[in-house]
Amino acid sequence: MVQAKQAADLHTPSFSQRIVYEAVQDGFLDAHIPSIRTLYGHQCERMLAALEREFPKQATWNRPEGGMFIWVELPEGVDSGALLAKAIERNVAFVPGAPFYAVEPRKNTLRLSFVTVPGEKIDAGVKILGELLKAEIAGLPAAA
Repeated sequence: MVQAKQAADLHTPSFSQRIVYEAVQDGFLDAHIPSIRTLYGHQCERMLAALEREFPKQATWNRPEGGMFIWVELPEGVDSGALLAKAIERNVAFVPGAPFYAVEPRKNTLRLSFVTVPGEKIDAGVKILGELLKAEIAGLPAAA
């Protein structure tokens, strides 16, 4: 496999290597990382607050200690792929969770990114998702 990879991709392009070198050697990353950590932290907190405010109580999510995503578990019977199609119609997107499972995908999961949009769009997007999710839950068969 290593030999096949080497034959397919002999090296990282020189131009990309030079860009990374410049970013590292002049201290750009050392200065930039603390500012994006702060920004991402604020955006994460904003999304968590919006989820608490807009999502139904049947949904749960993690509280990230780092990274760029919140993992959400929806009630059984809700298909995040079907929910995504409805969300896209309203200009909101997320990543369905099923592809993250190697065996027995869970269709009632999804991943939300909090780093790619400003706070007011986080609020608006989570509000729309909350509305769609509440409608999906209302359409589920009653539990026996």
